[in-house]
Amino acid sequence: MISLSDVLIMKSEFRFIATKETILFDEIVFGPIKSRRLGLSLGINLLPASSKRCNFNCIYCECGATSLRSAEKRFHPAPVVLGKLDERLAQLKRDNVPVDTITFAGNGEPTMHPQFLRIVENTLYLRDIYFPGAKVAVLTNATMLNRQEVVKALNKADLRILKLDAGTEEMFQRINKPLVRRSLRWVVDHLHYFRNDLIIQSMFVKGHCGGEWIDNTTEAEVAAWLQLLNEIRPRQVMIYSLDRGTAESGLEGIPRHELEKIAGRVIALGINATVS
Repeated sequence: MISLSDVLIMKSEFRFIATKETILFDEIVFGPIKSRRLGLSLGINLLPASSKRCNFNCIYCECGATSLRSAEKRFHPAPVVLGKLDERLAQLKRDNVPVDTITFAGNGEPTMHPQFLRIVENTLYLRDIYFPGAKVAVLTNATMLNRQEVVKALNKADLRILKLDAGTEEMFQRINKPLVRRSLRWVVDHLHYFRNDLIIQSMFVKGHCGGEWIDNTTEAEVAAWLQLLNEIRPRQVMIYSLDRGTAESGLEGIPRHELEKIAGRVIALGINATVS
């Protein structure tokens, strides 16, 4: 799960220490929220309101740890989601509240929804009625790209924003902790479906977790990550660090000046990069 907040706390000398003060989105449609990366973003949460549902268990997730024993497993039905979205967009239009982006995010992995394609198609329809200038974005961990309807839905979206937090398999397993049989190589291979028309979003973090030190900003890790970016050739890379509570305590945010150095190395590859 990726944060939509705009709490610009990553100053050059700021050291963010994560706590376990995590959050869940208790609405199907929420916002607009001032996003650091997407402007005024109206969020859509297809996942349960009272618990997280994801096939990753990322150590930095603002929704907390993934529980396979969660009592609430049901997705919000497509008609309910679209009804809430129609209602909210109409209200925002009446109130002259701008919307830059309609973003699929929420309490886990949105592409797990069995009617994801139908929902994306109808979201585009409603967007064209109320806010034709807004973008439709999907934040995803790329694990469902074996489903052709998910690939089709992502290709219909304006912004396909896919997670890539590691350059090596070991770091991928330690940071993202996939709960499905997915390797880093599997993810990278499936990103080629989008023929470079995608955005990569990468979280950089370090700290003690589960009795071990984790750091994806080391020279070896960054070099391996850059090699994967050079293979994928996305049109943009969004680089960021912690600004909220996390599933695991003891993690540290990376100062902005260090993120800027990493971004400079991405730009040197001829790939656009931004830091937030």
